[in-house]
Amino acid sequence: MAAASAVSVLLVAAERNRWHRLPSLLLPPRTWVWRQRTMKYTTATGRNITKVLIANRGEIACRVMRTAKKLGVQTVAVYSEADRNSMHVDMADEAYSIGPAPSQQSYLSMEKIIQVAKTSAAQAIHPGCGFLSENMEFAELCKQEGIIFIGPPPSAIRDMGIKSTSKSIMAAAGVPVVEGYHGEDQSDQCLKEHARRIGYPVMIKAVRGGGGKGMRIVRSEQEFQEQLESARREAKKSFNDDAMLIEKFVDTPRHVEVQVFGDHHGNAVYLFERDCSVQRRHQKIIEEAPAPGIKSEVRKKLGEAAVRAAKAVNYVGAGTVEFIMDSKHNFCFMEMNTRLQVEHPVTEMITGTDLVEWQLRIAAGEKIPLSQEEITLQGHAFEARIYAEDPSNNFMPVAGPLVHLSTPRADPSTRIETGVRQGDEVSVHYDPMIAKLVVWAADRQAALTKLRYSLRQYNIVGLPTNIDFLLNLSGHPEFEAGNVHTDFIPQHHKQLLLSRKAAAKESLCQAALGLILKEKAMTDTFTLQAHDQFSPFSSSSGRRLNISYTRNMTLKDGKNN
Repeated sequence: MAAASAVSVLLVAAERNRWHRLPSLLLPPRTWVWRQRTMKYTTATGRNITKVLIANRGEIACRVMRTAKKLGVQTVAVYSEADRNSMHVDMADEAYSIGPAPSQQSYLSMEKIIQVAKTSAAQAIHPGCGFLSENMEFAELCKQEGIIFIGPPPSAIRDMGIKSTSKSIMAAAGVPVVEGYHGEDQSDQCLKEHARRIGYPVMIKAVRGGGGKGMRIVRSEQEFQEQLESARREAKKSFNDDAMLIEKFVDTPRHVEVQVFGDHHGNAVYLFERDCSVQRRHQKIIEEAPAPGIKSEVRKKLGEAAVRAAKAVNYVGAGTVEFIMDSKHNFCFMEMNTRLQVEHPVTEMITGTDLVEWQLRIAAGEKIPLSQEEITLQGHAFEARIYAEDPSNNFMPVAGPLVHLSTPRADPSTRIETGVRQGDEVSVHYDPMIAKLVVWAADRQAALTKLRYSLRQYNIVGLPTNIDFLLNLSGHPEFEAGNVHTDFIPQHHKQLLLSRKAAAKESLCQAALGLILKEKAMTDTFTLQAHDQFSPFSSSSGRRLNISYTRNMTLKDGKNN
């Protein structure tokens, strides 16, 4: 698309956008041809978006930039001093420093980001995931400054961000909710009495919580006080608010979430569900879409409940409605994330959509590109989050340089979502995610086989990672059978974590290099002893003209290869 005719997401078809799927049994449904004739028109916002500021970093900033560039929209990056040489800075059309490494002084500084938007003449801000993406005050500030916030209205963030308020709204909208206490009386005695009334085990949750922070499971009244104080301390530190709610804890539940989209015209649709049950420390590690074992009628009920939830708060843009599901596939509302989720690519893979493009178009005032009937589900997708962390040490994050980084080859059914390159540093200041590996295939078993194959193609030297753990997890018989739940990792802990310490990747590289150097020395000796030292065949190295020369080496560590 020529830049002169496509510098705005408000340039749309004279007729409605028409999407035509390419006929193929081999490629995922995200391979589309998009035909449009361009013309301007007045939208609900009355604004052109020709330049967008991404108020985030890492892989999500890079992800948003790729779609913006595809649409001909210029991109503005912001960065802390620690990220000066990072990938998202290099990708952007413009980049501005916003302060020191600590996020409170950079990526969480609303005033600095608004100032950069004004300086760069960006009409919109995409908040990405985390940081300010679910901050009602930031969305309100954008509105006051006349900048388009690519997300829901502040009122929706407020109503769904406070868990006690969201539960009441959901119940009124006919969305099933978990039994619990969401009141204003925050005295220890009141909370303890409601926990006793609900019946143990219960879950203590921070009212403004997220990402597993400020959350504790209490299995008896004897441990209630200790867990309450612990949850309050963490909530105060993370959200500056230590208000708590109490809910009935569902043992070994599934975590199933539904992707929804709303627009400024009152429309809302769902794009099916994702299963995010497999977690460590209440944080997701592997996701898939659709959820395994869910019947079509349950899938439809989930989607319709999620749409009711979105419409109850006049939702606009991308959102995720999260449900707790029991073994009989009964589900209850847990919370709504008022932003694009980290795991959104699996939904894109099974529906043939670009959700960031939808965000940009809807923020500019367009209607949702597809009706509910036009959104179809095809195939199966997995996302594995590759972290710099030590699974044998309670998944503790690590920081340092990526000395070597090679990845699987990306293709239409394999995506590498990343914000780092070889030689970059995984910073101690931010999330230690290295990449998201996303794969698609025609069915779940084929997608799982592709996931494991792709994980084996990853080679990372310099930092410990969770790749071996992901391989063990994705190869576990119960995971293969789709028997997933939120206690999956603790339940199968011994099988998933290696009992012996694997050799460091640096040691393996040094061993391989040592063998090659030894072989070279032997080859040089052979060449000197040959009758014709200048013959290309005297080295006996095995090299051939016009053929890529590769070697496979098997190194033994004790009794193990």
